Order: sequence, then structure tokens, then C-alpha cells
Amino acid sequence: MEIINLDPHHPEVSQLLRDIDELMNTLYPPSSNQLIPADELAASDVYFVGARTESVLMGCGALVPKTDEADSLTPYAELKRVYVQPPYRGLGVSRHIMQTLIDHASQVGFSVLRLETGIRQTEAIGLYTSLGFVQREAFGNYEPDPLSVYMELALS
Repeated sequence: MEIINLDPHHPEVSQLLRDIDELMNTLYPPSSNQLIPADELAASDVYFVGARTESVLMGCGALVPKTDEADSLTPYAELKRVYVQPPYRGLGVSRHIMQTLIDHASQVGFSVLRLETGIRQTEAIGLYTSLGFVQREAFGNYEPDPLSVYMELALS
């Protein structure tokens, strides 16, 4: 498995993003989906990576720089589009993607990582918890949502 930088407009990546959208739209109503579009993933300050074998893009994840509205001196990165295709789940792909994102965030100076996930994504919540993420209140532009779980990880 290799971690590579992704172009969100590449046809293979576009298909993966459509797969994510389809899954999220079957799990949650539109008002609870926080899907970042490909154009935002293409921004120069977004770190968007994928895990691939020689022939298959297995999954992806992104770090999106943000600033806390209440404290403009506290930038953080939000994890978005963390996803692994069903045939590759349970093989450590998502942990590898997550560790790459965490390491990158530390290297570029973020002190906090945040994420929003859904209550029906119990495996993802378990992974995030095992990596040290803790639950928190809604952050940024998120409104409290009973279908959402908000988490953060303090980086040293």
C-alpha cells in the first residue's frame, strides 16, 4: 500500500467521491451531510491523499485548514472525506490514511485536528477513539445535530 497525493478531479478520484456521497446520502438526510466538494479539495492549502495498490485506489482522506471563529489565533485542521472502499475495510487502510494525515498536520504546525462524523459510522468512531480523538461540542460552522459526532485530537 502506498499513500499518494490525489487530484480530486481525476476520474478515479471523482468516482470515489461519488461513492462517498452515495453512502452518506443513504445513511443520513441531506441536512446532516457535510460533504466537501471536489473544488474545495483542490484548494492549494488542502492536503488530500489516497491509499492505493498498483491497480486500485482503496481509500482517501483530507486535511482542510480552518480557523476558530472565536479565536482567530488558533488554526486547526479538519479531517474530511476519510473513506475506504468496502473490499478493503478491516485491512488497516483507514488507520494508515489517518496516521498519514495526523503526521502531516503535526509536521506543518497544527496543534488540533477536528472532525465530524455520523452516529451510524461506529467503526470510524472506534478508529478515531483508538487514535486519541475525544468527543467535543459542535465546532466551526457546524450546528449541533443528533446524527453527528464531533471529535478532536490535540497534537503535541
